[in-house]
Amino acid sequence: MIGGMKFIAVFSRFALGVALSLAAISQAEEEGWVPLFDGKTLAGWTNPYDWGQSEVKDGEILLTGEKKFFLITEKTYGDFVFEGEILLPEGKANSGFMFRALVEPNKVYGYQAEVDGDETRGWSGGLYDEGRRQWFISPIKADPESVKAFRERAGDAFKRNDWNTYRITCKGNHLTIEVNGVVTTDVKDDMDAAGVIAIQHHGEKGQTYRFRNLRIKELK
Repeated sequence: MIGGMKFIAVFSRFALGVALSLAAISQAEEEGWVPLFDGKTLAGWTNPYDWGQSEVKDGEILLTGEKKFFLITEKTYGDFVFEGEILLPEGKANSGFMFRALVEPNKVYGYQAEVDGDETRGWSGGLYDEGRRQWFISPIKADPESVKAFRERAGDAFKRNDWNTYRITCKGNHLTIEVNGVVTTDVKDDMDAAGVIAIQHHGEKGQTYRFRNLRIKELK
């Protein structure tokens, strides 16, 4: 009996050590994250367009308007991990998370992690080059094999009528996009090394796009 009690005590210490180690790993993974949205104001964000409305309600950023526009971060980023959640409105809708994006008056262009409201097409998590090469990266629109491979990777990761979590990782020319934990895009591209983060209203009149839990971890 005494031997059994010693075993239990040793095992308990081992289990506690494992739990503490896992907690330390979890804490380390969380370190370095910086909120891009405080849940109350649009501090750190700006609209480079002469149109489009944005507001904060119940811890979410709401975008409404009649023409396509992007709300952008005031700060630029190079190598990072970004996370954000989006809920598309019902009906015709399309959006995206821009990253390393470039800005001119009434224009935002560059890399965009696609948020596709067309369930038939199903390209959510693709990498679109807004204002430039368009669908030339992931998938390549003109290449049926590229489209097929993308759809196999993405599967049903995107939930059309629910919140979806996007994770975008940029390190040098290596770009990855994850949708709800599924890697949908993993490519290398040298077009842009740094730029702003942006969220999109696609321009459907009367539609409201909702975003929350936006955060970033810059990589050295």
